[in-house]
Amino acid sequence: MTKLIADIKIPDSKLAVEAAELVREHADDLLWNHSNRVYLFAAMRGNMNQMKYDAELLYISSLFHDIGLTPAFRSKDKRFEVDGANAARDFLKSRGIPEDSIRLVWDAVALHTTIGIVEYKETEVALMNFGVGYDVVGKNFDLISAEARQIVVQAFPRSQFKHNILHAFLEGFKHKPETTYGTINADICEMLLPGYKRPNFCHHVLHSKWDE
Repeated sequence: MTKLIADIKIPDSKLAVEAAELVREHADDLLWNHSNRVYLFAAMRGNMNQMKYDAELLYISSLFHDIGLTPAFRSKDKRFEVDGANAARDFLKSRGIPEDSIRLVWDAVALHTTIGIVEYKETEVALMNFGVGYDVVGKNFDLISAEARQIVVQAFPRSQFKHNILHAFLEGFKHKPETTYGTINADICEMLLPGYKRPNFCHHVLHSKWDE
């Protein structure tokens, strides 16, 4: 039976179901619910604007976008966004998905925190970024009705999300804070990681090895 939440269909193809099973195995309730809300809010935005998008790829991108924070997929030296993008790429490659689709999903996951650029990418990439921004910081909050928000949150509860997600982020990269340089994630390290001092780009420029 097709599952509808706030008039949005949850993709139920074999590929989508396998992606959901993989992510559910490794993501806790906080990340699982967040990732599903991201998809629903992204799809709502796409439908509102009568945008053509691949719901299956948008769903898979949303599911994988934070998987790089989990122990099974976090690397020692890459941004968590890249870890998640690589995990999505490996999953899709193993299922024989075309390279163009894989590249789209990789970009959506890898760029989802790259504010000022990602919103100008392909439709699915930009929509997923909308969903992330909507769920994490309430960006463009009034674009979606209170009724629709309530339906989504009933299906995938927030459970004090905004008080817990920062610690979930930190857990994913506290062992490699250098990977947050130049990103919004450096804010998390600065706030929650004892002894962390944010690198300064101006310092790097002025103290480079150039003799001048």
